Amino acid sequence: MTLDPSTHQLRLLLVLAEELHFGRAAKRAFISQPAFSRQIRALEEHLGVALLERSTRQVELTKAGRALLPQIRAVIDALTGLHAAAEAEAASSSGSLVLGTYLSGLPALRVLFDSMRTERQPGPEVEWREIDLVDHSRAVLEGQLDAIVCFEPVAAGLRTLRLGTESRYVCLPDTHPLADRDAVTLAELSGLPVIGFSPQAHAEYRAFWAADPRPDGSAVRYTPHEVTNLERCVTLVGLGHGIRFFPDSVRVLMPRPAVRYVAVTDLSPCAVVLAWAADRPVPPALRSLLQMLRKHAHAMESRGLGSTGRRWWDALDEL
Repeated sequence: MTLDPSTHQLRLLLVLAEELHFGRAAKRAFISQPAFSRQIRALEEHLGVALLERSTRQVELTKAGRALLPQIRAVIDALTGLHAAAEAEAASSSGSLVLGTYLSGLPALRVLFDSMRTERQPGPEVEWREIDLVDHSRAVLEGQLDAIVCFEPVAAGLRTLRLGTESRYVCLPDTHPLADRDAVTLAELSGLPVIGFSPQAHAEYRAFWAADPRPDGSAVRYTPHEVTNLERCVTLVGLGHGIRFFPDSVRVLMPRPAVRYVAVTDLSPCAVVLAWAADRPVPPALRSLLQMLRKHAHAMESRGLGSTGRRWWDALDEL
């Protein structure tokens, strides 16, 4: 008995019908040319008809291939519509989520998430809550929040979806001699104390956000403060107590008097992620949100927005 062709085979034929060249079609499909050819031959066997005329120079559709092509497109379009309808149904019944993020990011993230909603995929309702720099991971692990939008590194026990990357800047008092510079190096910042972290902050997080140790191996000196939120960090910098490293989004979303944000040329970028508990089943509402975010990330990547200077949270007007 002849087996039904797979949707994968049908999609490959559509690519080949556009390219009319096995090498280019295989490259577009991200598979080897021999594997591509085998799939097309298997499709012809399943359908019981020759779809292509092959020669050493070119590939053309046979009369049967041209006749069947619209129906093949209709099958793929129908399957695409089926998946979209299923996603919409899942989203419409997915309930709500409680998400946390830093106070500075709440307005931008609310706009980002709202702009991703469509009639087909409205997504879950989201209640936003402010988190600090210390307890945000614990709030997810203990079930107080469904997920958080935060910066890596995150605590053990969390799964993450990367939303974007950002450059890191040093926040300096505006009276410091380096404050008017466009960029500095970590060596130029040596000796300047870093605003202290809460003792509850895990060591990996503290080391990353203090650049400790420095590239020459020297340890960082900390102020006696035990800061748990961004606002107090920036305030203490403005009062001249020390410096802190922040992502680009803080520079943009938290401009404050008495401080300057300066690029650090040899400081690695940071990643912003959606994080949720790894040891609990993913609820439908969170699954729906993850689908939306992955589509958004794919759309940004396919449009090349990551290389245009657009920030990950405000690129939706380009999509």
